[in-house]
Amino acid sequence: MSARRAGRPGRRTGDRARRPLPVLLTAVAAAAVLAGCAAPDAPASPATSPAARAHAPTATPAPGTTPEGTLLVADFGADTVSFVDPVRGAFDRVKAGTAPYGVAVGADGRAWVTTAEGVAVVDTGKRTRTALIPYRTRTGPVTTGEYRGGGMGIALAPDGRHAYVGVNVPDGNGVLEVIDTATRKVTGTVPVGRRPFDVDVSRDGSEAYATGHDSFDVTSVRTDTLRARRMEVAPYGTEGGLGSWLKPHYAVVRPSDGKLLLPFEGERLAVLDPRTGKVAVERMTANTHQHGAALAPDGTLLVVGTGPIASDDEEASLTIREPDGSERVVELDGPHENVAVSRDGRTAYVTGGFTRDGYWNGITVVALDGRTPPVRVVAGERPLGIAVL
Repeated sequence: MSARRAGRPGRRTGDRARRPLPVLLTAVAAAAVLAGCAAPDAPASPATSPAARAHAPTATPAPGTTPEGTLLVADFGADTVSFVDPVRGAFDRVKAGTAPYGVAVGADGRAWVTTAEGVAVVDTGKRTRTALIPYRTRTGPVTTGEYRGGGMGIALAPDGRHAYVGVNVPDGNGVLEVIDTATRKVTGTVPVGRRPFDVDVSRDGSEAYATGHDSFDVTSVRTDTLRARRMEVAPYGTEGGLGSWLKPHYAVVRPSDGKLLLPFEGERLAVLDPRTGKVAVERMTANTHQHGAALAPDGTLLVVGTGPIASDDEEASLTIREPDGSERVVELDGPHENVAVSRDGRTAYVTGGFTRDGYWNGITVVALDGRTPPVRVVAGERPLGIAVL
């Protein structure tokens, strides 16, 4: 990483919501064992937010069943995915493969999980792995850590018939692999940018978008012909190359117009029109390094501030950006990586894994109406990708 950001503007104050530090839930001993992590320092008596309680399973799941509202997280620090009660913490885990990263869940309840070894298929109802699909692309030895080879971003087609996987090839350009979800075979490969952190799909399923972190780009791939177009997304420029951290990480597709929203540094929101390749830039206010992004059902954009990278960065946060561009920034305790939102749009779940050092083993539950402070829940091992079941 570069020592300083060339040409970066000075910090702005922004509309930061000052909140008490989150309360850390103490999980029951069995849950801590299943999560595979040591219990952190925490108050002896658990505290739960009304929002978390409203969307949590109300009873311990019976074998072979998984309640609606359970969270599924990819344990980047292990070889598992964890099933998490948003109030009580992890209650089960399933072997997926080395260093799981991204998670996509279909309407049929199957989860598709990228690992260093291949894409794991997990039956989330029975909580079992049913397949591990090897990549067609050679990515070198199976390793762990931030720069490991193998799958990163993943997305499912709207009809669930295909999965699109961003495969990282260390020291080279990435590849988008297409998986037929019925046959569980790789049916196509397309070169994309370096380290494809995220993959998204247009609402009509006609295009898949791979965000190339180390190449400052998004590659649009026609899903019928696999024809690819590279579109540069670099609101700070590309100076510094691989040594820069002013790069795209995660994106979302805005339902209203199909444009991609890519947050940068809590300062700039790049709005990419995939039809033209043109990028417009809007102001953001969190003033910190940003990774994960998600959309609530009403179009509200949620963006994870990972925590400081540069000396003038603010601490970790969750930006809540309304469709009109107004923002509220909720402070979080410690590094975070990715975010998912409840089906009714009332609650966000933010993973504490982080692709860099300084991660913690849990999830922060954020009530989006701001009426209660964030709550930390023990869950998983370096959890990164997350989905709501």
